[in-house]
Amino acid sequence: MASSRKPRSDKALEAALAALDLRGKVVVVALSGGVDSVVLLHLLKRRAESGGFALRALHVHHGLSPNAERWARHCRALCRTWRIPLSVARVTVKKSTHGREAAAREARYAAFREAAGDVLVLAHQLDDQAETVLLNLLRGAGVRGASGMPGVSSLGGKVLLRPLLGISRERIVAYAVAQRLKWVEDESNLDESLTRNFVRRSVGPLLATRFPRWREALGRAARHFARRDVDAGQVLREFLRAKGLRAPSEARLAELVKQLTSASARTELRHDGVRLKTYRGDVFLLRDAALPAFAPVAWSGQKRLALPALGGELRFRRARGRGFALAPGEIEIRLRSGGERLQLDAARPRRTLKNLFQEAGVPPWERERLPLLYCGEALVCVPGLGTDVRYQASRGASGWLAEWHQISS
Repeated sequence: MASSRKPRSDKALEAALAALDLRGKVVVVALSGGVDSVVLLHLLKRRAESGGFALRALHVHHGLSPNAERWARHCRALCRTWRIPLSVARVTVKKSTHGREAAAREARYAAFREAAGDVLVLAHQLDDQAETVLLNLLRGAGVRGASGMPGVSSLGGKVLLRPLLGISRERIVAYAVAQRLKWVEDESNLDESLTRNFVRRSVGPLLATRFPRWREALGRAARHFARRDVDAGQVLREFLRAKGLRAPSEARLAELVKQLTSASARTELRHDGVRLKTYRGDVFLLRDAALPAFAPVAWSGQKRLALPALGGELRFRRARGRGFALAPGEIEIRLRSGGERLQLDAARPRRTLKNLFQEAGVPPWERERLPLLYCGEALVCVPGLGTDVRYQASRGASGWLAEWHQISS
């Protein structure tokens, strides 16, 4: 809780909050109990009276951690001390094919949508923004993904604000220490099997050795992408023309843009005999031609193996200390049948192809027609993902790299 001495100000944090016009609003802070949200609540508490707004807090109880109840008690005690009304929303995190992180986020945002208030304020900061942009880019996201998290958006009829996106984690912790605030630590933040934690704890520190201001650079890039004034209708019109398709009417074009910019990967739109699908911010065009059957093909050592039924060719090249160490004649090319797993790193567990494809940003409709390399019944290599550790060439030994080249329609 706060110190009794005169609060030490932080100009950057104060400026981030000063830009908000909250007068006459009911403002709800998403309070996890972690340092970021505790600092955000403390800053808004100091401004509430002079700023003319009512302050509330919302804690989402996921129930995933054995410490979840202790975190809720901490938030209750903190809000009781600061005389801030608190609501605790208990949610059920449903099993998701996209992983635990995504499922927890979905449950959390469902609770945010139901929260009573005019403005919802989240404590995402610069590190979160930089990690989000980096992950989105690695997953193959388009301009929308490169824009990261917006500072201002809407959710459930409320304005959603993220005022700390320009503030580093170090600065927030320094403020909390100076103010003698108390917060909780989520033990799952140490689990590097979760992708974001791997970026935060391993990739980020490595980047900082060469690019000390990598977070600021990615945060700045996100702002640039978010400010781009792109005529989506014109872009879509040119895209369709380049594919040899008729231009839609103005009304139809507006409707296509509206649906494509809010569509999920499962949404399909039809135009001029083709299907339009979106995946992570990009638009894909799929033709309705029936897909030919594919029978397993043996690889006998050729550098290029044409697979017309799949619309492309496999290209093989030698590489020292990389790729698979099997000889031609031991490899057969097949398609997915479901349930396949691959272990790309001896230090990490064997994972399903579904999860690896999601992480690599491979659209769902491309996964079923991607050639896989087998030795007997064992999956050896997936082009674009890598080689299973059981078959990887040892350091200094010669291996084979397999690359899939699809012929554009």
